Amino acid sequence: MDAQCGDKRDVDRGQPMTELQIGVVLEAFADTPLPKVLDWLVQAAPDVTQVEIGAGGYAPRTHCDASTLLANPTERRRWQAELDVRGLTVSALNAWGNPLHPDRDISSRHAADLRDTIRLAAELGVDRLVALAGCPGASAADTMPHFAGGGWLPYLENVWDRQWLEVGAPFWSGISEFAQQTHPALRICLELHPGKLVYNVDTFGRLAELGENLAANLDPSHFFWQSMDALAIVKALGPRIGYCHAKDVRFIPQNLALNGVMDRRWPNPPDRMPWNFATVGQGQGRDREWWSEFVQAIAKHTQSRTLSIEHEDPFVPATEGVPLAAEVLRAALDAGRGQPAIVS
Repeated sequence: MDAQCGDKRDVDRGQPMTELQIGVVLEAFADTPLPKVLDWLVQAAPDVTQVEIGAGGYAPRTHCDASTLLANPTERRRWQAELDVRGLTVSALNAWGNPLHPDRDISSRHAADLRDTIRLAAELGVDRLVALAGCPGASAADTMPHFAGGGWLPYLENVWDRQWLEVGAPFWSGISEFAQQTHPALRICLELHPGKLVYNVDTFGRLAELGENLAANLDPSHFFWQSMDALAIVKALGPRIGYCHAKDVRFIPQNLALNGVMDRRWPNPPDRMPWNFATVGQGQGRDREWWSEFVQAIAKHTQSRTLSIEHEDPFVPATEGVPLAAEVLRAALDAGRGQPAIVS
Protein backbone atom coordinates (compact mmCIF):
# COMPACT_ATOMS: atom_id res chain seq x y z
CA MET A 1 0.00 0.00 0.00
CA ASP A 2 1.27 3.46 -0.86
CA ALA A 3 2.55 5.50 2.04
CA GLN A 4 -0.22 8.07 1.63
CA CYS A 5 -3.09 5.56 1.46
CA GLY A 6 -5.69 5.77 4.21
CA ASP A 7 -7.84 3.15 5.92
CA LYS A 8 -11.06 3.63 3.94
CA ARG A 9 -11.89 0.64 1.76
CA ASP A 10 -13.77 0.05 -1.45
CA VAL A 11 -16.57 -2.22 -0.28
CA ASP A 12 -16.90 -3.77 -3.73
CA ARG A 13 -13.27 -4.83 -4.04
CA GLY A 14 -11.96 -4.84 -0.49
CA GLN A 15 -9.07 -2.63 -1.58
CA PRO A 16 -7.66 0.40 0.28
CA MET A 17 -8.62 3.77 -1.14
CA THR A 18 -5.94 6.36 -1.80
CA GLU A 19 -6.17 9.56 0.22
CA LEU A 20 -5.93 11.95 -2.69
CA GLN A 21 -4.32 15.36 -2.33
CA ILE A 22 -5.12 18.47 -4.34
CA GLY A 23 -2.23 19.91 -6.35
CA VAL A 24 -1.59 22.54 -9.00
CA VAL A 25 0.45 22.53 -12.20
CA LEU A 26 2.56 25.66 -11.74
CA GLU A 27 2.90 26.30 -15.49
CA ALA A 28 -0.14 28.59 -15.29
CA PHE A 29 2.03 30.89 -13.15
CA ALA A 30 5.23 30.63 -15.18
CA ASP A 31 5.71 34.41 -15.20
CA THR A 32 5.76 34.63 -11.41
CA PRO A 33 8.76 33.68 -9.18
CA LEU A 34 8.32 30.50 -7.17
CA PRO A 35 8.21 32.07 -3.66
CA LYS A 36 5.51 34.51 -4.74
CA VAL A 37 3.40 31.75 -6.31
CA LEU A 38 3.70 29.58 -3.22
CA ASP A 39 2.72 32.45 -0.92
CA TRP A 40 -0.33 33.10 -3.08
CA LEU A 41 -1.36 29.43 -3.06
CA VAL A 42 -1.21 29.23 0.73
CA GLN A 43 -3.50 32.25 1.02
CA ALA A 44 -5.88 31.83 -1.93
CA ALA A 45 -6.19 28.02 -2.20
CA PRO A 46 -5.45 26.47 1.21
CA ASP A 47 -6.81 23.09 0.07
CA VAL A 48 -3.86 22.82 -2.31
CA THR A 49 -1.05 20.90 -0.61
CA GLN A 50 1.04 19.82 -3.62
CA VAL A 51 2.62 21.38 -6.68
CA GLU A 52 3.68 19.97 -10.04
CA ILE A 53 6.74 21.79 -11.38
CA GLY A 54 8.14 22.02 -14.91
CA ALA A 55 11.74 20.86 -15.26
CA GLY A 56 12.41 20.07 -18.92
CA GLY A 57 11.20 19.72 -22.50
CA TYR A 58 8.72 22.42 -23.50
CA ALA A 59 7.79 23.07 -19.87
CA PRO A 60 8.79 26.52 -18.55
CA ARG A 61 11.78 26.42 -16.17
CA THR A 62 10.80 29.49 -14.12
CA HIS A 63 10.34 27.45 -10.97
CA CYS A 64 12.94 24.71 -11.43
CA ASP A 65 16.39 25.09 -13.02
CA ALA A 66 17.15 21.39 -13.22
CA SER A 67 20.80 21.75 -14.22
CA THR A 68 21.53 24.08 -11.29
CA LEU A 69 19.67 21.91 -8.79
CA LEU A 70 21.44 18.78 -9.97
CA ALA A 71 24.88 20.37 -9.79
CA ASN A 72 24.53 22.28 -6.53
CA PRO A 73 23.27 20.56 -3.35
CA THR A 74 23.12 23.90 -1.52
CA GLU A 75 20.79 25.37 -4.15
CA ARG A 76 18.74 22.19 -4.04
CA ARG A 77 18.27 22.49 -0.27
CA ARG A 78 17.40 26.18 -0.61
CA TRP A 79 14.85 25.38 -3.30
CA GLN A 80 13.31 22.61 -1.20
CA ALA A 81 13.11 24.91 1.81
CA GLU A 82 10.81 27.30 -0.10
CA LEU A 83 8.28 24.47 -0.25
CA ASP A 84 8.87 23.04 3.21
CA VAL A 85 8.39 26.30 5.04
CA ARG A 86 4.95 26.68 3.46
CA GLY A 87 3.88 23.09 4.09
CA LEU A 88 3.81 22.17 0.38
CA THR A 89 5.24 19.11 -1.35
CA VAL A 90 6.15 18.28 -4.95
CA SER A 91 3.66 15.81 -6.41
CA ALA A 92 5.58 15.48 -9.68
CA LEU A 93 8.23 17.00 -11.88
CA ASN A 94 7.02 17.70 -15.42
CA ALA A 95 9.22 17.24 -18.49
CA TRP A 96 6.62 17.31 -21.24
CA GLY A 97 8.22 17.53 -24.65
CA ASN A 98 8.86 15.51 -27.80
CA PRO A 99 11.88 13.23 -27.39
CA LEU A 100 10.81 11.47 -30.62
CA HIS A 101 10.89 14.61 -32.77
CA PRO A 102 12.47 13.97 -36.21
CA ASP A 103 14.58 17.10 -35.75
CA ARG A 104 17.55 15.62 -33.89
CA ASP A 105 18.39 18.89 -32.16
CA ILE A 106 14.94 18.91 -30.53
CA SER A 107 14.66 15.20 -29.77
CA SER A 108 18.17 15.00 -28.31
CA ARG A 109 17.57 18.00 -26.09
CA HIS A 110 14.21 16.75 -24.83
CA ALA A 111 15.56 13.24 -24.22
CA ALA A 112 18.45 14.71 -22.23
CA ASP A 113 15.98 16.85 -20.25
CA LEU A 114 13.94 13.75 -19.49
CA ARG A 115 16.96 11.89 -18.14
CA ASP A 116 18.06 14.92 -16.09
CA THR A 117 14.55 15.20 -14.65
CA ILE A 118 14.71 11.54 -13.64
CA ARG A 119 18.04 12.22 -11.92
CA LEU A 120 16.63 15.30 -10.18
CA ALA A 121 13.55 13.39 -9.02
CA ALA A 122 15.89 10.86 -7.41
CA GLU A 123 17.79 13.62 -5.59
CA LEU A 124 14.56 15.25 -4.37
CA GLY A 125 12.77 12.03 -3.43
CA VAL A 126 9.95 12.76 -5.90
CA ASP A 127 8.38 9.55 -7.21
CA ARG A 128 6.24 10.84 -10.08
CA LEU A 129 7.40 12.31 -13.39
CA VAL A 130 4.83 13.63 -15.90
CA ALA A 131 5.67 13.54 -19.60
CA LEU A 132 4.28 12.98 -23.09
CA ALA A 133 5.07 10.01 -25.30
CA GLY A 134 6.21 12.25 -28.16
CA CYS A 135 5.55 12.01 -31.88
CA PRO A 136 8.03 11.15 -34.67
CA GLY A 137 7.71 11.79 -38.38
CA ALA A 138 5.65 9.63 -40.70
CA SER A 139 8.83 8.36 -42.34
CA ALA A 140 12.54 8.41 -41.61
CA ALA A 141 12.93 11.28 -44.09
CA ASP A 142 10.45 13.60 -42.38
CA THR A 143 11.58 16.75 -40.59
CA MET A 144 8.30 17.44 -38.75
CA PRO A 145 6.23 15.20 -36.43
CA HIS A 146 3.21 13.45 -37.92
CA PHE A 147 0.28 12.37 -35.76
CA ALA A 148 -1.03 9.02 -37.03
CA GLY A 149 -4.75 9.64 -36.57
CA GLY A 150 -5.90 6.73 -38.76
CA GLY A 151 -6.11 5.49 -42.31
CA TRP A 152 -8.53 8.06 -43.78
CA LEU A 153 -6.50 8.11 -47.00
CA PRO A 154 -3.97 5.60 -48.39
CA TYR A 155 -0.95 7.69 -47.41
CA LEU A 156 -2.12 7.74 -43.76
CA GLU A 157 -2.48 3.99 -43.33
CA ASN A 158 -0.23 2.00 -40.98
CA VAL A 159 1.85 5.04 -40.02
CA TRP A 160 1.46 4.45 -36.27
CA ASP A 161 2.85 0.91 -36.39
CA ARG A 162 6.07 2.04 -38.07
CA GLN A 163 6.45 4.96 -35.69
CA TRP A 164 5.98 2.70 -32.68
CA LEU A 165 8.20 -0.16 -33.74
CA GLU A 166 11.06 1.91 -35.14
CA VAL A 167 11.06 4.92 -32.81
CA GLY A 168 8.63 4.86 -29.89
CA ALA A 169 9.16 1.39 -28.41
CA PRO A 170 12.99 1.50 -28.50
CA PHE A 171 13.08 4.93 -26.88
CA TRP A 172 10.62 4.27 -24.07
CA SER A 173 12.05 0.85 -23.36
CA GLY A 174 15.42 2.53 -22.87
CA ILE A 175 13.95 5.25 -20.64
CA SER A 176 12.19 2.63 -18.54
CA GLU A 177 15.48 0.81 -17.98
CA PHE A 178 17.34 4.05 -17.23
CA ALA A 179 14.74 5.10 -14.67
CA GLN A 180 14.76 1.68 -13.02
CA GLN A 181 18.52 1.93 -12.54
CA THR A 182 18.53 5.60 -11.50
CA HIS A 183 15.38 5.91 -9.38
CA PRO A 184 13.62 2.55 -8.81
CA ALA A 185 10.68 4.16 -6.96
CA LEU A 186 9.85 6.50 -9.85
CA ARG A 187 6.77 6.13 -12.02
CA ILE A 188 6.91 7.93 -15.38
CA CYS A 189 3.35 9.02 -16.08
CA LEU A 190 2.65 9.71 -19.75
CA GLU A 191 -0.42 11.81 -20.45
CA LEU A 192 -2.91 10.22 -22.84
CA HIS A 193 -2.83 13.16 -25.23
CA PRO A 194 -3.94 13.51 -28.87
CA GLY A 195 -1.08 14.31 -31.23
CA LYS A 196 1.25 11.85 -29.49
CA LEU A 197 2.02 8.17 -29.95
CA VAL A 198 0.20 7.29 -26.72
CA TYR A 199 -3.25 8.85 -26.43
CA ASN A 200 -5.89 6.20 -25.59
CA VAL A 201 -6.33 2.79 -23.97
CA ASP A 202 -5.15 0.86 -27.02
CA THR A 203 -1.91 2.78 -27.51
CA PHE A 204 -1.17 2.86 -23.77
CA GLY A 205 -1.47 -0.92 -23.74
CA ARG A 206 1.52 -1.13 -26.07
CA LEU A 207 3.52 1.24 -23.84
CA ALA A 208 2.64 -0.66 -20.66
CA GLU A 209 4.32 -3.78 -22.03
CA LEU A 210 7.71 -2.02 -22.03
CA GLY A 211 8.11 -1.53 -18.28
CA GLU A 212 6.21 -1.57 -15.00
CA ASN A 213 7.46 1.92 -14.17
CA LEU A 214 5.65 3.40 -17.20
CA ALA A 215 2.23 4.65 -16.15
CA ALA A 216 -0.59 6.85 -17.43
CA ASN A 217 -1.36 10.43 -16.49
CA LEU A 218 -5.11 10.87 -16.85
CA ASP A 219 -6.66 14.21 -17.88
CA PRO A 220 -10.45 13.94 -18.36
CA SER A 221 -10.59 17.12 -20.45
CA HIS A 222 -9.00 15.36 -23.42
CA PHE A 223 -11.59 12.61 -23.16
CA PHE A 224 -14.51 15.04 -23.01
CA TRP A 225 -13.79 16.64 -26.36
CA GLN A 226 -13.12 13.28 -28.05
CA SER A 227 -16.38 11.72 -26.75
CA MET A 228 -14.43 9.22 -24.65
CA ASP A 229 -15.61 8.01 -21.24
CA ALA A 230 -13.13 8.97 -18.52
CA LEU A 231 -14.76 6.67 -15.97
CA ALA A 232 -14.50 3.69 -18.30
CA ILE A 233 -10.84 4.49 -18.94
CA VAL A 234 -10.13 4.65 -15.20
CA LYS A 235 -11.58 1.18 -14.76
CA ALA A 236 -9.83 -0.18 -17.85
CA LEU A 237 -6.34 0.99 -16.86
CA GLY A 238 -6.76 0.82 -13.08
CA PRO A 239 -3.43 0.68 -11.19
CA ARG A 240 -1.45 1.57 -14.33
CA ILE A 241 -2.75 5.12 -13.83
CA GLY A 242 -0.12 6.87 -11.72
CA TYR A 243 -1.21 10.49 -11.84
CA CYS A 244 -4.20 12.70 -12.62
CA HIS A 245 -4.63 16.18 -14.07
CA ALA A 246 -7.87 18.00 -13.24
CA LYS A 247 -9.20 20.04 -16.16
CA ASP A 248 -12.58 20.53 -17.82
CA VAL A 249 -13.87 21.35 -21.32
CA ARG A 250 -16.53 23.81 -22.43
CA PHE A 251 -18.28 23.36 -25.79
CA ILE A 252 -19.66 26.24 -27.88
CA PRO A 253 -22.58 24.52 -29.66
CA GLN A 254 -22.93 26.91 -32.61
CA ASN A 255 -19.22 26.62 -33.43
CA LEU A 256 -19.21 22.88 -32.87
CA ALA A 257 -22.10 22.45 -35.29
CA LEU A 258 -20.19 24.13 -38.12
CA ASN A 259 -16.59 23.00 -37.65
CA GLY A 260 -16.54 19.96 -35.34
CA VAL A 261 -14.01 19.13 -32.65
CA MET A 262 -11.04 19.02 -35.06
CA ASP A 263 -11.12 22.70 -36.05
CA ARG A 264 -7.67 23.39 -37.56
CA ARG A 265 -7.49 26.83 -35.88
CA TRP A 266 -7.62 25.52 -32.32
CA PRO A 267 -6.95 27.07 -29.80
CA ASN A 268 -7.35 30.60 -31.18
CA PRO A 269 -9.49 32.62 -31.26
CA PRO A 270 -11.20 31.00 -28.23
CA ASP A 271 -14.62 32.56 -28.85
CA ARG A 272 -14.74 30.99 -32.32
CA MET A 273 -13.54 27.54 -31.31
CA PRO A 274 -15.87 24.53 -31.01
CA TRP A 275 -14.44 23.81 -27.56
CA ASN A 276 -12.02 25.24 -25.03
CA PHE A 277 -10.41 23.98 -21.87
CA ALA A 278 -12.37 25.12 -18.83
CA THR A 279 -12.03 25.54 -15.10
CA VAL A 280 -12.95 22.37 -13.21
CA GLY A 281 -16.71 22.30 -12.70
CA GLN A 282 -17.48 24.98 -15.29
CA GLY A 283 -17.50 22.89 -18.44
CA GLN A 284 -18.65 19.47 -19.61
CA GLY A 285 -18.11 18.19 -16.09
CA ARG A 286 -20.05 21.07 -14.55
CA ASP A 287 -22.27 18.59 -12.76
CA ARG A 288 -20.42 18.29 -9.47
CA GLU A 289 -21.80 14.81 -9.00
CA TRP A 290 -19.73 13.77 -12.03
CA TRP A 291 -16.54 15.12 -10.44
CA SER A 292 -17.38 13.30 -7.21
CA GLU A 293 -17.80 10.04 -9.13
CA PHE A 294 -14.57 10.65 -11.06
CA VAL A 295 -12.55 11.49 -7.96
CA GLN A 296 -13.83 8.41 -6.15
CA ALA A 297 -12.97 6.25 -9.16
CA ILE A 298 -9.42 7.63 -9.17
CA ALA A 299 -9.09 6.90 -5.45
CA LYS A 300 -10.49 3.34 -5.75
CA HIS A 301 -8.92 2.05 -8.93
CA THR A 302 -5.62 3.86 -9.54
CA GLN A 303 -2.20 4.56 -8.07
CA SER A 304 -2.61 8.33 -8.43
CA ARG A 305 -2.26 10.22 -5.17
CA THR A 306 -2.86 13.67 -6.61
CA LEU A 307 -5.56 15.64 -8.39
CA SER A 308 -3.32 18.21 -10.07
CA ILE A 309 -5.25 21.26 -11.27
CA GLU A 310 -4.07 22.24 -14.74
CA HIS A 311 -5.53 25.66 -15.48
CA GLU A 312 -5.86 26.40 -19.21
CA ASP A 313 -9.21 28.22 -19.32
CA PRO A 314 -8.83 31.14 -21.80
CA PHE A 315 -11.76 33.02 -20.26
CA VAL A 316 -10.85 32.75 -16.56
CA PRO A 317 -7.59 34.03 -15.00
CA ALA A 318 -5.58 31.38 -13.19
CA THR A 319 -5.83 33.38 -9.96
CA GLU A 320 -9.61 32.86 -10.11
CA GLY A 321 -9.74 29.43 -11.72
CA VAL A 322 -7.39 27.57 -9.40
CA PRO A 323 -9.31 28.40 -6.18
CA LEU A 324 -12.60 27.54 -7.93
CA ALA A 325 -11.20 24.20 -9.10
CA ALA A 326 -9.82 23.43 -5.64
CA GLU A 327 -13.27 24.09 -4.16
CA VAL A 328 -14.94 21.62 -6.53
CA LEU A 329 -12.29 18.97 -5.89
CA ARG A 330 -12.48 19.44 -2.12
CA ALA A 331 -16.25 18.99 -2.26
CA ALA A 332 -15.75 15.81 -4.34
CA LEU A 333 -13.22 14.44 -1.84
CA ASP A 334 -15.52 15.22 1.09
CA ALA A 335 -18.42 13.51 -0.68
CA GLY A 336 -16.26 10.42 -1.16
CA ARG A 337 -15.57 10.32 2.57
CA GLY A 338 -19.26 10.65 3.35
CA GLN A 339 -18.81 14.17 4.69
CA PRO A 340 -21.19 17.02 3.85
CA ALA A 341 -19.77 19.15 1.02
CA ILE A 342 -19.39 22.76 2.12
CA VAL A 343 -19.38 24.91 -0.99
CA SER A 344 -19.49 28.69 -0.90
